[in-house]
Amino acid sequence: MNNSYSKLFDKITSIRFKIPLMTVVSIAGSVAIASLVQIPPVNPATVEVKLNPETTNKFVNPQRIHTLKNNSASIKSLTFSPDSKTLVSGGSDHDGVIRLWSIKNGDLIGIIRKAQKTAVESVLISPDGQTLASCSNDYTVNLWNLKTNKFTRSFIGHTSNVLSLATTPDGKILASGGLDGIRLWDLVNKRPLATLVHYNNISKITISPDGQILASGDTQGVVKLWDLNSGQLIRKLIAHTQVVSGLAFTPEGQTLVTASHDGTIKLWDAKTGNFASILTNNNNSMNHNNWINAIAINPNGGILASAGKQGVIQVWDLTTGKLINTLEGHSDWVSAIAFSPDGKLLASGGYDKRILVWRM
Repeated sequence: MNNSYSKLFDKITSIRFKIPLMTVVSIAGSVAIASLVQIPPVNPATVEVKLNPETTNKFVNPQRIHTLKNNSASIKSLTFSPDSKTLVSGGSDHDGVIRLWSIKNGDLIGIIRKAQKTAVESVLISPDGQTLASCSNDYTVNLWNLKTNKFTRSFIGHTSNVLSLATTPDGKILASGGLDGIRLWDLVNKRPLATLVHYNNISKITISPDGQILASGDTQGVVKLWDLNSGQLIRKLIAHTQVVSGLAFTPEGQTLVTASHDGTIKLWDAKTGNFASILTNNNNSMNHNNWINAIAINPNGGILASAGKQGVIQVWDLTTGKLINTLEGHSDWVSAIAFSPDGKLLASGGYDKRILVWRM
């Protein structure tokens, strides 16, 4: 069993920073964050998705269509291109390599060597499909041109491990979360925007579908919601007892889902912060036996997949909170998971150095 994941977070939780709750900086000096980040709200009608009852049935018997094995280390991160035709994976440990895979035939179609000095903690493709972003324990966020797979620039500013990336739906703002807090970057003009400094070390971030709220989870199990226009803290949720390992908004933005190494997946009202429910299997909330490494929500809004230590993926119906299916195929911990934007595919990566692609 590879214990690098648990060792990393043991190290994370031992680190403390004595810093103000929030500071705002830019390349020009101290400015108001509102002048930097003005994000027009998305009409909720454009993102609201209602689950068709027939859709749930399609997740009962998913089929594995690819097993991608040409990896030199375990898989730390996964993401699909906006057209769902390409899968991007990031390596772990000291395998700072990014690989690009064809969904059509499962072939390796591109490789970016030495993309990061250490693990590729998170990968993200801009909504226009032009830019790939990656981050790492080497304190950097790197950008790549997806047409050429060429490096374009680094965002340098973090002073510790960068563990998570998120972007606004319009692709203008890139957010990065790490042990020293949250930073915002202008993805169009490739420059720094602002820094939100957090008391606790950030393990995961995500942005709401309307681009107005950033959610952060830390190594102490706390989740915070931030107003991206003002930079102000909206609310704080004492969500879990251990590190937050997964954060995701449902497509309509009404529900925030959180997951943790404490073994639980919880649903929260994104507007009020009220606890809504917990995903259970036969009244047992500890479905993943110790901890959950990652979660992903299908674009239809009604299905969630979770990845855990025992090498399986569990598929959940968010409307009922019940387990739909358990997908087996990995021989070690599942560490990364992603749905394709068209909702038809699920990819999982593990410590067994394999990526499995499932057709839903």
